[in-house]
Amino acid sequence: VAAVHFTGGSKIATLSSANRAVSRFAEDFPDEIATVVRLTADARTAFLDIGRGRIGIVHGIGDCFLTRIVTPQDVAVLNTEDANTVSFRLADFTWKGGRFQFASAADALGLLKALEPQRSNSTGETA
Repeated sequence: VAAVHFTGGSKIATLSSANRAVSRFAEDFPDEIATVVRLTADARTAFLDIGRGRIGIVHGIGDCFLTRIVTPQDVAVLNTEDANTVSFRLADFTWKGGRFQFASAADALGLLKALEPQRSNSTGETA
């Protein structure tokens, strides 16, 4: 147990700010630009709006960060537990998602709306 602790195994990766989340995401996805960043209340996860219906994720696992880009099509299950909490399950087997609590109900709602299935414009109108 001591060896795990002294090698950093008992550390928990957290994001000190929205800027830190953007910086960490850019390490893996340097061409993506975040327009909105939503940090969870425990600072372990950030959700970044990166355009074209995509969400960037920076999530602490142990002392490291996992990064992903997801779309509403990647979400198998999406729920709200209360005004500040969103939970989802991804179809991706490498990371299933989880339960995410925000300090702000607006951030939770923003993530919920971003991950909801998009309705296509089926009116058939042309420009």
